[in-house]
Amino acid sequence: MTVRFLYRTLVPFLVWLVYRAVSSTWSVQVQEPEELKNFSQKRRAIIMAHWHGDEIVLLSLIKRYRIATISSNSIDGDMMTRIVHLVGGKTSRGSSTRGGVGALKGLIRLVRQGYNCSFAVDGPKGPLYSVKPGIFELSRTLDCPIFAAGVTCDRAWHFPRSWNKTYFPKPFAKIIVHWEGPIPAVGRDEDPRAEHLAVTLKDALHCSKDKSQKKNFAASS
Repeated sequence: MTVRFLYRTLVPFLVWLVYRAVSSTWSVQVQEPEELKNFSQKRRAIIMAHWHGDEIVLLSLIKRYRIATISSNSIDGDMMTRIVHLVGGKTSRGSSTRGGVGALKGLIRLVRQGYNCSFAVDGPKGPLYSVKPGIFELSRTLDCPIFAAGVTCDRAWHFPRSWNKTYFPKPFAKIIVHWEGPIPAVGRDEDPRAEHLAVTLKDALHCSKDKSQKKNFAASS
């Protein structure tokens, strides 16, 4: 039995069981602008942006938002793909170094089939909190607006040695997910690498994070 086989089958299933048990105790409050509610009601496609590190929390919202995302071709990507599928999402496989174009095309197909897509915008390898142009290329291709997520949690296990500063909320954690937006779809005549696009999204992500922190602080005091 190979390591890859375990990562594709047994390990993801065990991780999912633990995740389902712990996440069922979380108190998750989602704050949506009216525009996001309208897009959801009309089943219009959107792109959901977040920083690396918030993935574990956002997994709990995959079914709510019908999310598709990109996962790498690595062994870790095998495990993430299986977990995303178990919680009700879809993935397109590839990375910036292997299969990136094919993964992007696969994600576009999934969005056109009715899914929304989620992007860790500072990936796949960082640097942390540096917005990459891929999300704007996708927005231009699909004519989709972008919403930015800010996540805070009042208690969690942190993994400081990981480059993305990921964390796992503890049982009975209080979590706030605040969405900012929409940032309009990137125009056909715009350059996805334009600095102002990255600055606008970075500001929206930091703003949503600040608002979720204030809400969580108010709820705890």
